[in-house]
Amino acid sequence: MDKGILWHSHPAVLQVRFSDSKAQVSLHTNSTTVPTEEELTALAERMLGLHQDVAAFEDKYAEHPLLSNLIKLNPGLRIPTVATPFEAFAWAITGQQISVTAAISIRSKLIQAAGIRHSSDMYCFPDAAHVSALGYQTLRECGFSDSKANCLLNLSKHVSEQDYFSDRWLETLGTDKVRETLLSLKGIGPWTINYGLLRGFGWLDESLETDAAVRRNLARLLNQDKITPGKTAEWLAQFSPYRSLVAAHLWEMG
Repeated sequence: MDKGILWHSHPAVLQVRFSDSKAQVSLHTNSTTVPTEEELTALAERMLGLHQDVAAFEDKYAEHPLLSNLIKLNPGLRIPTVATPFEAFAWAITGQQISVTAAISIRSKLIQAAGIRHSSDMYCFPDAAHVSALGYQTLRECGFSDSKANCLLNLSKHVSEQDYFSDRWLETLGTDKVRETLLSLKGIGPWTINYGLLRGFGWLDESLETDAAVRRNLARLLNQDKITPGKTAEWLAQFSPYRSLVAAHLWEMG
């Protein structure tokens, strides 16, 4: 796996090679600022979900009448995260109420519009400052709706100017206040927050009751024609603090 990212604001390519249940990770950057082994390990472990306590989750629900079969089909299932929380939230905003295919297309246009390339010619996902610099009209030309363009620009401004998503910001606010603060931003609702916190930080107790695939596959699991977001949230609540892992197993049902 090769992924273009920004490392300390400089283009870089993160490479992950898998062999014999191991991952070999390297980062190639245009900058003279290179990651320490500790920084690279922390980045890789977070992105691969290696810090997630999957063993405890599987032990607890190994005999569950509904989850046990899902766990047996995908033992050790983890939820990978993206390189930065901003990228996770930008993706969540992009994907609101549209197909995955359409969201991928818009994301690709955003990356190309930002034009940040590593020396290997690989494009890198833009950070908040670069997205802010693109402006409203460029985002609209990438395929963002009016509301999504404004939402993404507003979030970019808060990340750039108020240090949203930093360790200090998280520690100062705490879990509940983080959600409350993000929810106050126009255009960001519960699904965007839950998905962003999951894929940006690897928080495993995000309730994804408004996710269409989660509801569809839960209905299949429960032998129902359909299930409401409210009922989905109620069913997922019993698995706290592992609701996101349950959602991941529901996603894997296809």
